[in-house]
Amino acid sequence: MMGSPVLGPSLLFCPGDRPDRFTKAFARADSVILDLEDSVGPAGKAAARTEVAAAAAAAPERAIVRVNGSTTEWFAQDVETMRRAGVRTLMLPKAAEPEQLAQLTDFDVIVLVETAAGALAISQLVQSENCIGVMWGGEDLLADLGGRSSRGLDGRYRPLVEQVRSTCLLAAAAAGKAAVDAVHIDISDLEGLRRESQEASELGFHSKACIHPSHVDHIRTAFQPGQDQLDWAHAVLFHPDAAAGGVFRIGDQMIDGPLLAHARHIIERSR
Repeated sequence: MMGSPVLGPSLLFCPGDRPDRFTKAFARADSVILDLEDSVGPAGKAAARTEVAAAAAAAPERAIVRVNGSTTEWFAQDVETMRRAGVRTLMLPKAAEPEQLAQLTDFDVIVLVETAAGALAISQLVQSENCIGVMWGGEDLLADLGGRSSRGLDGRYRPLVEQVRSTCLLAAAAAGKAAVDAVHIDISDLEGLRRESQEASELGFHSKACIHPSHVDHIRTAFQPGQDQLDWAHAVLFHPDAAAGGVFRIGDQMIDGPLLAHARHIIERSR
């Protein structure tokens, strides 16, 4: 892998054919996903490719380029242009086979799981050496399945979609890679965004992607531990018995190895 790009907590998608938005996007989010795929129509892909390559090369630690899928007519030129520009990190949409990543060995790659085939291949995809993270997409997944809605009437993802979300997190953790939670597509539903972001943070996702600058601060807040959590983590880690490696008590709670790990994760996240 080429380096350690910043992956969170907020990853903001920015259309590749809107270079007028690039500077603002980098100013708002931790990383920016410059998109050459869904947000750019066929007629605009060549011009967008040039703009994106220049912007990504200028911010190698914070720029991620979502290229077009490996089966499309634009993929080869996307990759070659990014390679010539010295771009470091790509996002590979519709990732489904490790062989797709073998074409990108000189890049760090975030695989985007959004098809049935990809969902069944997650554990193999994350084993690729150049894979640094995995993200999932609920709407593309439902489109691939022939479904009509990824969410129930309560606004929450349906069980099958949650299964793919959970599998991405498990596979990423097992392989020591970053897990990125999917975007919340309802821009005005800030309550739902905050709920999803808080859940993603508590479960162990490394970061969450978003499609609008107004979502960035809500994601950052959700991924930052609260003061009560920080106080608990410090109490656990600095307890006189913590270094002994056994079980000890704080109030009504018995503290053992897993809870010590929770406390360390909280402190790491706060930094």
